[in-house]
Amino acid sequence: MENTKECLLIDDDPDDQEIFRMALQEIDRSIKCVLANNGIDALTLLKPPTFTPDFIFIDINMPRMNGFQCLVEIKKLDHLKNAQIIMYSTADQPKIVELSKELGANDFLVKQISLDLVIQKLSALFSK
Repeated sequence: MENTKECLLIDDDPDDQEIFRMALQEIDRSIKCVLANNGIDALTLLKPPTFTPDFIFIDINMPRMNGFQCLVEIKKLDHLKNAQIIMYSTADQPKIVELSKELGANDFLVKQISLDLVIQKLSALFSK
């Protein structure tokens, strides 16, 4: 059980949350996924250094705090320095991808319209 991976998905869209969780279940049922509906909720979960997910997926367009603002705040948390932070969005313009990496994201994953494509993309990330 010590090899169990944990991830945090920060996304305000319930449909995207469900597709993401279904994809993870197909990849590996042992992956624990915690959901946060926005950046404020995510930081509340992450600030006490008791939750240190291996992967953090952040949607860009969210209310209260956008994904870029959330990324900047997460990068300030020392206990998460080894977490893989992946921006997860439908917006994939080169400037957005570049800004994500400049702000400290390890990767950028474009949201896919089919479950099979989400499974394929997440499988590649989790197998690294």
